[in-house]
Amino acid sequence: MLSDRSTATVRATLPAVGAAIGDIADLFYEKLFAAHPELLRDLFNRGNQASGDQRRALAGSIAAFATALVEHPGTRPDVMLDRIAHKHASLGVTPEQYEVVHTHLFAAIADVLGDAVTPEVAAAWDEVYWLMAGSLIAVEERLYAQQGVLAGEVWHTWEVAARVEETEDVATFLLRPAEDTPPPAFRPGQYVSVQVGLPDGARQIRQYSLSCAPGSRLRSITVKRVRGEGSPDGEVSRHLHEQTRAGDLLRVSVPYGDLVLDQLDAPLLLASAGIGCTPMLSMLEYLAQEGHRGPVTVVHGDRSPADHALRNDHVRLTEKLADAEAHFWYEVPEAGQPANRTGLVDLDDITVRPGTHAYLCGPLPFMRAVRAQLLEAGVRPADVHYEVFGPDLWLASS
Repeated sequence: MLSDRSTATVRATLPAVGAAIGDIADLFYEKLFAAHPELLRDLFNRGNQASGDQRRALAGSIAAFATALVEHPGTRPDVMLDRIAHKHASLGVTPEQYEVVHTHLFAAIADVLGDAVTPEVAAAWDEVYWLMAGSLIAVEERLYAQQGVLAGEVWHTWEVAARVEETEDVATFLLRPAEDTPPPAFRPGQYVSVQVGLPDGARQIRQYSLSCAPGSRLRSITVKRVRGEGSPDGEVSRHLHEQTRAGDLLRVSVPYGDLVLDQLDAPLLLASAGIGCTPMLSMLEYLAQEGHRGPVTVVHGDRSPADHALRNDHVRLTEKLADAEAHFWYEVPEAGQPANRTGLVDLDDITVRPGTHAYLCGPLPFMRAVRAQLLEAGVRPADVHYEVFGPDLWLASS
């Protein structure tokens, strides 16, 4: 993929670029938003920018892609690229925006690395960028085509048909199309982007998993209000919780996401923590509707039973399956909670069947811990699938 000459240059300069990639990402976003403030207002997550999460995710993805090119030249990190492309497609990213990113990213590289950026170094890293960008553009073009939309034209208007309070901080919004068109198809586990207008004129976007199964014109998203601990509350979740009621209209993207059931003939393990239960509920409802008869293990961790959103559905749908069992862990248990189900999720006494395909969603430490236990139990790394809410910091810290 990468030319021999560029491979040698990237390999030689990767340590220096890797050491500076955080500074490069910071300066890149500073330059990008100075030139295009509308991108911060209406496309990028302002909360993730303020926390630095998006910067760390960008740095991690670039470093991971470059490392893959030089260490595994015959392969491409398709799993990483697919996950990024699905997120981009849900935002309506267009090929032209990659040109904008290139301009400000390479200006930042030149400013941070200075004289070290010789013409040869610049050409090599330019090749890296366009290999990654070209791969993403191709995947995104395919994703747009699958939904029958053009690049960037992913938005539809939906009406809030009803709102259900699940817990103190979690609400489910039932949505129906406000347009006279069939709702776009989706697969269990996928998400949509929701764009809301805020008091300062910004139109911020967040992704929420569909917490229902396919097959109905009604869709549901289950939203946890993000309460800042030493930082501002989540802008979009706060708006939805405080302002959005039945009859209101929302701009919602067509569905995307690569955490989908694809091996129904294998034993399944659906593991979640907190609001990460939402894609698992979609999968469980789909399996129940389809009369799935294979083994399914459901694992969930939460702070307490009162904080466990959709708990009754978690139990009900598991019980509908022919060969399924559910295991719940609570840090603050209810009376009678078994000692081995108190605290954090621990798979030590859970039977993990040979050939299991596992699907994970929740905070990053939870997914790392569960993945490690699954690998110890003999699950193949390729058979552990995960979804990250927000920037994919797994790459940034791996």
